Amino acid sequence: MENVQNVFIQVIHKPERKVIIKRGVKAKGYFPYCEEVGCNVWGLLKSMKSLCCEPVCLWLPAEYKKPNTSTYVQGVEVAADYAGPVPEGFDVITLPAADYLMFQGEPFKEEDYCEAIMAVQQAMNRYNPSLIGYAWDDSNPRIQLEPIGERGYIELRAVSAQK
Repeated sequence: MENVQNVFIQVIHKPERKVIIKRGVKAKGYFPYCEEVGCNVWGLLKSMKSLCCEPVCLWLPAEYKKPNTSTYVQGVEVAADYAGPVPEGFDVITLPAADYLMFQGEPFKEEDYCEAIMAVQQAMNRYNPSLIGYAWDDSNPRIQLEPIGERGYIELRAVSAQK
C-alpha cells in the first residue's frame, strides 16, 4: 500500500472555443508527434496567449482530423470569436462547450514523469463516470496538460450527463 498514488477528480466546464493546432502525420502520442513535427512547437505555443494560460495537447476524435494527419496534436485554446494571427502550418478548429472530468495526480519528481502519466491514465481508464451521473463523451478531444512535477500530471476527458 505504500505505492498508492492519489488521483483527484473534478468536473470542469469548458466554453465553446477555438483551438489553434499543429497537426502531425500519424502520431497517437507525444514522442511520435515530436519526431514528426519537432519539439520547437511547444515553445511557440507557450508564447501565445491562451484561454487556460498554457498550451494543450489533444487526442482528436475522427471528426476533427484531416485525412492523413495525426490523432495527437498540440495547440492553444482561444476565444470562440478569435480572429487573430495563426502561425504558418497551423490549423484552427472549433470545439463546442463541454463538461470534462479533470484527473490530477500527485506532485512528482521531474525524472518520474512517465510513471506519473501512467498512474493518472490508468486511474482514468478504470474510472466509471456513471457513479456521478455522467458518461464518457468521446465526440470531444481528450486533453493533456504539460506534466509539471510540482502540480502533478493532468488530463481531461469529456463527459455528458447521463439520461
